[in-house]
Amino acid sequence: MSTGPIIGRIMLVAFEGWNDAGEAASTAVRRVIDACELEPFDEIEPDDFLDFTFARPMLRRLEDGSRALSWPATIAYAPTRSSEREAIVEDAGLSVSTGADGELFALLGAEPSRNWLDFADQAVEIARQCEVDAMVFVGAMLADVPHTRPTPTSVTSESASLRHRLGVQQSEYEGPTGIMSVIAMAAEQVGIQTASVWASVPHYVHATHVPKATIALLDRLTELLDVTVPLGELPRLAGEWESGVDELAERDDDMRAYIGHLEQQRDTVESPEASGEALAKEFQRFLETQHPDDEPDADAEGDDHPAPPPPV
Repeated sequence: MSTGPIIGRIMLVAFEGWNDAGEAASTAVRRVIDACELEPFDEIEPDDFLDFTFARPMLRRLEDGSRALSWPATIAYAPTRSSEREAIVEDAGLSVSTGADGELFALLGAEPSRNWLDFADQAVEIARQCEVDAMVFVGAMLADVPHTRPTPTSVTSESASLRHRLGVQQSEYEGPTGIMSVIAMAAEQVGIQTASVWASVPHYVHATHVPKATIALLDRLTELLDVTVPLGELPRLAGEWESGVDELAERDDDMRAYIGHLEQQRDTVESPEASGEALAKEFQRFLETQHPDDEPDADAEGDDHPAPPPPV
């Protein structure tokens, strides 16, 4: 059980791509950035880290008729509210500072394709310059969960003090991982605490934005960060998304039967009558369906034990 939010300066971290099923994680962090009025103040240049055949630049037409390129980059955001602490960033006339009313930072971009160790060093250096106390990594993974049930989320931490404060465990996952685990390990080596928040997205509907998973992540982040993030149109979009998947399932007998199977599994695990032995058997079944190429992030597995999708 959680005992309170994370205290101190916090940097949210999310990356588009492998760590961002259904665009749930990146959308959640963007919502926090908007709600907390964070402003860009630094970036990690993309040339040494991105493969532009995968993360392509965007071409747009300016008002004067000329064309301009917008290159993908990892952007660092800082609060603009008044603070008891001394201002730490002054860039292009923008004074950015933090305090009790705004100690939240963010790092958001596309997952790099190469030079991960150098990229992690740059990310951690930005956090150190901001005097960040903790980095919170936000992700979403594909899993064999039904879209008709609440989105499973998990919180884990490698920091003993955070685990005690939040009432969470370490991740026990071993296997292929993403850039966020690399940055987290680099942060821990310099004394920055870390935590990870993950949502499980139904693997059979991952090709589109999944607003229901975004809401689940925002609910967890609201608790961890002690911030208020307006949901706006997200509940309506989540309802429309779920209704749309329902309609698809009604036209596909195999899909409807498979979803019913997932619902039964989920209800069995979450029922009050579920014994420890039943839970252990269910988790063993999850392990037996895992495939190395589909493993979740090293920080992804937590109190809800979400599993990667089986072949369907």
